[in-house]
Amino acid sequence: MAIASLDDKEKKDIRSDFKEVVNMSATQIDKWLQTDESKSVGQKKEDDDESIGHKSGEKIIEILGKQADDLSDDEYAHMRKVVSYVKRHSAQRPKEVAGSPWTYSLKNWGHDPEKK
Repeated sequence: MAIASLDDKEKKDIRSDFKEVVNMSATQIDKWLQTDESKSVGQKKEDDDESIGHKSGEKIIEILGKQADDLSDDEYAHMRKVVSYVKRHSAQRPKEVAGSPWTYSLKNWGHDPEKK
């Protein structure tokens, strides 16, 4: 889902919002995605074993490895999706955070809610 061409200010705003919600490094996300807990949560498409959030984590790792000038319109669209998901999901914070599917799901999207 590409977005109509973004101007420099829009791109800068998206990058800023993305950096605000993605509080895990590429290495931390990659390590997390290898765990059974990571693979235990999230919606899966009918013919796919990998959840949408798990795939998102893989895309986030790719995005974090690029310079701003090298990001594509599709990557900017994904960054917007990540920001939206993390903000929406964070608003549904459960009483018990540690070890919860809610925490696992957010971590798949690059956000560790337990991180100070």
